[in-house]
Amino acid sequence: MTNFTGKTLSWEWKGGVCELGLHREPCNEIGSEMLEEFERFAAALERAFEEGCAVIIYSQLKPGFSAGADLRELYSRSRDVPVAERVAGVREFLERIHKVLNTLDASPLTTIAAVHGVTFGGGLELALACDLIIADKMARFCFPELRLGLIPGFGGIPRLKRDLGNAVVRDLLLTGRSINATKAASVGLVSQLVAEGQALNVARATAAQIKKFDRKTSATTKQSVKPMPYADVRQEIGLFCELLARPAVDEGLRKFVESADVLPYLP
Repeated sequence: MTNFTGKTLSWEWKGGVCELGLHREPCNEIGSEMLEEFERFAAALERAFEEGCAVIIYSQLKPGFSAGADLRELYSRSRDVPVAERVAGVREFLERIHKVLNTLDASPLTTIAAVHGVTFGGGLELALACDLIIADKMARFCFPELRLGLIPGFGGIPRLKRDLGNAVVRDLLLTGRSINATKAASVGLVSQLVAEGQALNVARATAAQIKKFDRKTSATTKQSVKPMPYADVRQEIGLFCELLARPAVDEGLRKFVESADVLPYLP
């Protein structure tokens, strides 16, 4: 697996560990350009088992790990477009991002999300696809889609249900509010809580520990403890697209795009 430097993300191999850095301003919003580069990464990842043991995903930007889907792009592409055409385009995007996250989720390599700051919506869904989430104490987690009239669309609901108890799942999905890193660690969303600015360093130390183990053993262990909720993930696409066709979603996106707030995605 060769190194890569793109417009929105880059990766580099270091002694069997791949470090994937996100760097799309302002806060790693996942749009069509980032999706294309994620697809390139996923294709490379499928061929990497013989030379790799772990993957670390982190953000190079100060505001946080990722604010989620690029809602401004979604809104601009939806304006003056018939509902059926809009939904078809979004469905195609979701199919593609699901394939990427399913590849990451099911990879035989151990995957680590090193997060800080904003880890919202699709950004949280990206982290949930990883095996371990290491968070600095300033990280915050949220599914704010509810305020737009939507649900998470990148496979977040099935993965959240797989990993956490129902009370926490309902709290995150039905209130739309954020939780801090301490709370996330207490409910099991985060595997390690670290000092501010130390998530990547601790992720690197964790990857070094993982390198000591036999790769096949690690892959087999992962397969046994991390079932893939393929059917539920698939169902989520249909539910998202049903909601997307509603006028209330257009209004929610318009308010978001026209907001004068510096960080309109914050609860």
